[in-house]
Amino acid sequence: MAKWVGRCPDCGEWGTVDEVAGVPAGPKGSGAVAPTSPARRITEVDADSSASIATGIGELDRVLGRGVVPGSVVLLAGEPGVGKSTLLLEAVKYWAKGGRTALYITGEESAGQVRMRAERTDAVHENVYLASESDLGTILGHVDAVSPSLLVVDSVQTVVASAVDGVTGGVTQIRAVTTALVSLAKNRGIAVILVGHVTKDGAVAGPRSLEHLVDVVLSFEGDRHSSLRMVRGIKNRFGPADEVGCFEQRDDGIHQVPDPSGIFLHQRGIDVTGSTALVTMDGKRALVGEIQSLANPSTMATPRRAVSGLDSARVAMVLAVLQSRLSAKVGDKEIYVATVGGMRVTEPAGDLAIALAVSSVLNDTPIPQFTVAIGEVGLAGEVRRVSAVARRVAEAKRLGFMHAIVPAATDEKLPTGIKVTRVGDLHQAVRAGLVSVVAAPF
Repeated sequence: MAKWVGRCPDCGEWGTVDEVAGVPAGPKGSGAVAPTSPARRITEVDADSSASIATGIGELDRVLGRGVVPGSVVLLAGEPGVGKSTLLLEAVKYWAKGGRTALYITGEESAGQVRMRAERTDAVHENVYLASESDLGTILGHVDAVSPSLLVVDSVQTVVASAVDGVTGGVTQIRAVTTALVSLAKNRGIAVILVGHVTKDGAVAGPRSLEHLVDVVLSFEGDRHSSLRMVRGIKNRFGPADEVGCFEQRDDGIHQVPDPSGIFLHQRGIDVTGSTALVTMDGKRALVGEIQSLANPSTMATPRRAVSGLDSARVAMVLAVLQSRLSAKVGDKEIYVATVGGMRVTEPAGDLAIALAVSSVLNDTPIPQFTVAIGEVGLAGEVRRVSAVARRVAEAKRLGFMHAIVPAATDEKLPTGIKVTRVGDLHQAVRAGLVSVVAAPF
């Protein structure tokens, strides 16, 4: 007997089960159908027909793979207020400046509200058309009337297909709306950008098939306490899927940051204890940042450990290695370790910088400001090899660093013009990093 189901019996989530009409069983076999166009040799297909068109925003084009491909569908997902709509208004402005027509559909705001934001960020252009609609059929009618080469739908969760049952933003509605817009893009050669919501876990809201339907999935990330914003590629059929574009949110809009390392190093100018520079890889992009550490005596049985911008488990592991292998006296001290400028470091290559920053503050001896540390620390105190060391050292050299401490097992050809010290364990790293070596390490 049929009954209402509110919770999926497989995944345990609520509100993900939709009622659909049964499909009548057809014949087991299907006959051949004459194709509308014959298959061609791959050498006869014109590759220029799918050439990318630059949006005019270099950091966005970097993630997309040189630009937007006509007939493609891009999904841009991010938390509320991170700046998705502001970025896309900039994109349609530059698109219109190139002599092309753009149609911006908003389902969450009125056209007047979008116009006010566009004026504040200087994103007004006569070739940009605005419409406040949430009905899929009406949106398709606007496309017929305007004939744009770029369509932006903000957001896909607010659009409703009247011919399909289901609540707005539900699984069935999102799948139907996305399928229709993908078909529109492929049949007419229109580039479509969809804005998507995210769940509290940071995943794209809606069915998982949504990410399979589109050609490109981008994640727009940012901390509410920092002005830095990052567009990260998750899926890209036309380019690398691990590129990152950097932006800065300001009062007058969102601006590109071609050199984000400057944000993380903007106040680094003197030698100070507990401070070490590092190079982390975000996708294919090398970012130079700074790790700071502070140690205070504590009378508590369990001294406090505070971590910001880093993986607390890795920091705890590095402290344990310092205490066990180098006899560092960290058990009776409060230890604070943090990144600067809102940078987040989760990869193991930041272990050596953490170890040197803590060692520096315990020895009351600064690490030179033009020294950068790269490497993973093992439980035996060894400094292990990490990926892309040559690219990291090259980025440090470009920013004026003169000394790089890297794992001894590195087999890459490193750039010249910068002093490179190869270390095999923490003892060697501490001796190479500290300005003056004290008799007793700790």
